[in-house]
Amino acid sequence: MTEALSRIVCRFSCGAASAVATKLAIAKYGRERVVITYSDPGSEHPDNRRFLADCERWFGLPITILKSEDYKDTWDVWEKERFIVSRNGAPCTGLLKREPTYAFTRPDDVLVFGYTVEEKNRAESFRRQNFEIRLETPLIEAGLGKADCLAMLTRAGIELPAMYLLGYRNNNCRGCPKGGMGYWNKIRVDFPEVFERMAALQRELGPGSGFWRERDTGKRITLDDLAPDRGNHRNEPDVECSLLCHAAEGMIEDGAEEACEGA
Repeated sequence: MTEALSRIVCRFSCGAASAVATKLAIAKYGRERVVITYSDPGSEHPDNRRFLADCERWFGLPITILKSEDYKDTWDVWEKERFIVSRNGAPCTGLLKREPTYAFTRPDDVLVFGYTVEEKNRAESFRRQNFEIRLETPLIEAGLGKADCLAMLTRAGIELPAMYLLGYRNNNCRGCPKGGMGYWNKIRVDFPEVFERMAALQRELGPGSGFWRERDTGKRITLDDLAPDRGNHRNEPDVECSLLCHAAEGMIEDGAEEACEGA
């Protein structure tokens, strides 16, 4: 009896990097072994569903959507837990993303993450802290950065997610508590209803729910205290592509040809 091969589980996040990492994994392993998951936190931009559908067509595989059974979205977490974020992180990440993903994962799975070359240290840290996980980082192996991934999606005819087009560096939820002052001042302009809802929640929870502290006094800063000119939100990197980007596209094309020959 032939031993079953481990699943190649791609953690798709509706971001450019995870999309290209998934495409490279499919080119390497073939569609039979690859499983794609998306942990839906419920508070991302509605355009993410359009992007997810576009990527499904590009991958030629369905994306399994994982969802918490206990919480509807990030707001549901913050309101029920009476807690938004601390220096150790935000509860929404664990309850809406990690827990549904862990419930789906098998011990022998090979996990594919979209760490880019700019994130080598993050990938190495993850491996040290999760030594039992079999992790692959195809973007780092191919020498691809964030800008490369954006360019590859554009050349594949896939419109970038709305949050990228609005100038955000990452395609996170609208109103991420881990964002800086510049990020929240941009949310104030682009999504005023989200800004006001978070400000109202902070008022309800009290001053301890402020995201930042004043350096000289240590006083917590809530959105009500945030001056519109504080912070400097950096725009998304230009959609440019390096030579390694073209090489990776060749890997994808070669993988697609081999898949067709073996079909």
